[in-house]
Amino acid sequence: MTVFVADEQDADIPVDVLKELAELVLTHEGYPSDTEVTVLFVDDESIAGYNERFMGREGPTDVLAFPLEELRAGVAPSPRGSGPPLHLGDVIIAPDKVSRQAAEREVAFEDELSLMVVHGMLHLMGWDHPDDDLAERMEAKEAEILAKVGRTRP
Repeated sequence: MTVFVADEQDADIPVDVLKELAELVLTHEGYPSDTEVTVLFVDDESIAGYNERFMGREGPTDVLAFPLEELRAGVAPSPRGSGPPLHLGDVIIAPDKVSRQAAEREVAFEDELSLMVVHGMLHLMGWDHPDDDLAERMEAKEAEILAKVGRTRP
């Protein structure tokens, strides 16, 4: 598995730990070893631009996920064998926005940031939360994965 990480912002974040967390999500969900993902950490201005351009929403947000594959939640694809690797897409996270959000929710920044990594990764894997039932299932999956690294789901 390959997780490409780019840190294009100024907040001090544990990039290596977050990369390992993204890899853990892939392993936990049974994804093939040739799976690739990109995780990008950006400032508020950059994520606000992505949010407006691709989601039609104004202002910064915590995490955006841009899947390249149409996958079913909880069903890992089979290894491709020969040919290009399976690239799931991109997760973009704004640590400054996540920090403010953690303070508002009165939770640890590290827990909130870890949640954003897991949340974005699950979106690439077909998980979504359009209604309460699916949101509860996704939240349970997030908590299960975060518990493996000693984090709680805020």
